[in-house]
Amino acid sequence: MSPPVTTNKQPVFDSDTFLATIGDGRKILSVAKKEMIFAQGDAADAIFYVQKGRVRLTVVSQAGKEATIAIVSVGNFFGEGSLAGQLLRMGSAAAMTDCEILRVDKKTMMEALHREPSFSEMFVAYLLARNIRYEEDLVDQLFNSSEKRLARVLLLLAHFGKEGIPETVVPKISQETLAEMVGTTRSRVSFFMNRFRKLGFIHYAGGTEGALQVHSSLLNVVLHD
Repeated sequence: MSPPVTTNKQPVFDSDTFLATIGDGRKILSVAKKEMIFAQGDAADAIFYVQKGRVRLTVVSQAGKEATIAIVSVGNFFGEGSLAGQLLRMGSAAAMTDCEILRVDKKTMMEALHREPSFSEMFVAYLLARNIRYEEDLVDQLFNSSEKRLARVLLLLAHFGKEGIPETVVPKISQETLAEMVGTTRSRVSFFMNRFRKLGFIHYAGGTEGALQVHSSLLNVVLHD
């Protein structure tokens, strides 16, 4: 079973409407690369919106094993569990690049959602789209090979299907992080990445950031039975 990468456009979250609706109770955070935004176990008292950069979300098990659960970029929220009664953070968030993050107090966000029906509808559509993504991730993990899972992760990181043209994956993402997201070993990720490169599916642009260009032809790996 190999569900294709979703190519339909996701509901557009209007950031201008969001910023105009919120009013007080918000703060812009300038977060340096690798700096922690919040840690697992911290009080869940706010929601965050990425205005610039990328953020890595991780969780650590009781045995001390860390796993990457998501990488969020511009136009995405994180920490929204605070709106559903979550008292403590279930995971951590750290900047993968220099970031500008909008921090909105939980109380302020809840008031805006109750006060502005159109804003509430827009936010719910965004959350539903995220939920669909999580369901696709679960199906992918249960039924697809590690090669297909890696291909899908790379396509999602490249925003393939959102605007029709893949973008360069920046910043450089380590093979350890990819292995955590895919649910396999670093050696398997290395093997498949080399294979993708030889087949022309990906291209290392080099430079200080180690940029990785993901080509639409990588979709063939996901669609192939």
